[in-house]
Amino acid sequence: MSYTEAKEKYAALGVDTEAALTKLKTVPLSLHCWQGDDVRGFDTDPTKPLTGGIQTTGSYPGRARTPQELMADIEEVLKLCPGTKKLNLHASYAIFAEGEWVDRDKLEPKHFAPWVDFCKKHGLGADFNPTFFSHPKCDPLTLSSPNEETRRFWIEHGRACVRISQYLAEELGQVCTMNIWTGDGFKDIPTDRLGPRMRYKQSIDEILSEPFDFTKVKPCVESKVFGIGVESYTVGSAEFALSYAAMNRDKCIPLMDNGHYHPTEVVSDKIPALLTFFPEIALHITRPVRWDSDHVVLFDDETKELCKEIVRCGGLDGRVYLALDYFDASVNRIAAWVTGFRNVQKALLNALLTPDMTAEQNAGNFTDLLVRQEELKTMPFGEIWAEYCRRCGVPEDGAWLPLVWAYEKNVLEARA
Repeated sequence: MSYTEAKEKYAALGVDTEAALTKLKTVPLSLHCWQGDDVRGFDTDPTKPLTGGIQTTGSYPGRARTPQELMADIEEVLKLCPGTKKLNLHASYAIFAEGEWVDRDKLEPKHFAPWVDFCKKHGLGADFNPTFFSHPKCDPLTLSSPNEETRRFWIEHGRACVRISQYLAEELGQVCTMNIWTGDGFKDIPTDRLGPRMRYKQSIDEILSEPFDFTKVKPCVESKVFGIGVESYTVGSAEFALSYAAMNRDKCIPLMDNGHYHPTEVVSDKIPALLTFFPEIALHITRPVRWDSDHVVLFDDETKELCKEIVRCGGLDGRVYLALDYFDASVNRIAAWVTGFRNVQKALLNALLTPDMTAEQNAGNFTDLLVRQEELKTMPFGEIWAEYCRRCGVPEDGAWLPLVWAYEKNVLEARA
C-alpha cells in the first residue's frame, strides 16, 4: 500500500495525516547521553562500580570511553532518528581541559562548553541533570544526609547545576529541564522517616534559591519507589516529589519516570491527573521490567497509551517535556538508542493518527468506542511512519540496522 492510499483510509476516519506529520516534526524529544557509555561519565574513575541504585548489566563491546567517542556515537544516532532532538546531559559528563579537574560542587558552565558547541553544530537544545550518585561523597545519602558537610557538598553541586542549566538555555535558545533525582534511602526499615525528608526538602529549597529564569530553566523533582540498596525506604517518594512541585509552582514542575512507580501503576493515567493542576510537566520515558530496570523503550501498549494522553491533553503544545531514560549494555548501544527514540516517535505518530472519540464516550456509546478503538489497530500505520522517515531524511524500518552494523565494524570494534 502506498502512502497516498493509507492517507485516504485515515481521511475516511476524519484524520489528517499531513497535519500529523507536520506536528510531529516540531516535537522535541531529548536523547539521553548516558546510554552510550553505561552511565560512567567523565568525572570519576570509570573502573569503579556505579552506586546510588544505578546498575547497568551486560558487556557488549564498543562502550564510549571519551567525550569524543560518545559524541561520535550520538552523531550516528542522530542520523538514524527522525524528528526534532534535544540532548539530555548529566553533570558527570563534564569535559575538562587537559590537566584540569574540579569536583561536582565546583562545576562551571565552561565545563559544558564542548557540549554546547556539539548541540549548536547539530541544532539541538539541551536538558540537564545533577549527578547525585557514583561519587565518594555519597555516604550513602546525599541531599538528605544528617552529615552537614556531605549535605552541603551536594547542595552546592545542585546550585552549580542551576547555573549550568541557565547557561545551556541561554546559549541554545531552548528551555532546559533540570531534573533533581537522588537514590537516597535505606536498605532496611528506618527508625526515622521524617527527618531525611525534611532535610531533603531544605536542600532542594537551597538549590532552587540560586537565581534562574523560570521561563528558560524548568527544575523538576523526580520520585522513585525503590532502588538497589534502598529497598525499604526512598526519601524522594512519589508523594514527596509531587507535593514539593505543588507547593513550589513558581520554581519547579513535576517529573514522572514511568519506571518509578509500583508495577500496577501506569503513568499514562497520571498525565491527565497532573495536567489538571499543573501547566507543565516533564516525563522520562523508559521500560521497567518488574522494577526500574531501564530497558529499551518498545512500541508497546503503555508507550502508545502514554503518548495518546500527551496528545489528548495538549502536551505537544509545550505542556509536556519529553526525554528518554534507559541504558542497556547487553546489546549494541547505538541500536538501543535508535530503537527507543524511534519507538517514542512511532507512539506519538500513532496518537496523532487516532481520531477524537470523546463524543462517543460522553454519549455513553461504549460499544462503538470499543469497536472503533480495536479497528484502529489494523489501520495502515506503517505506511504513514515510512513516509515520516522519508520526509525527515532518515532510513525506514528495515534499512537502518545495517548502517549500525557497519558503524560497529568500522568504529566500535576498534575500541575493544
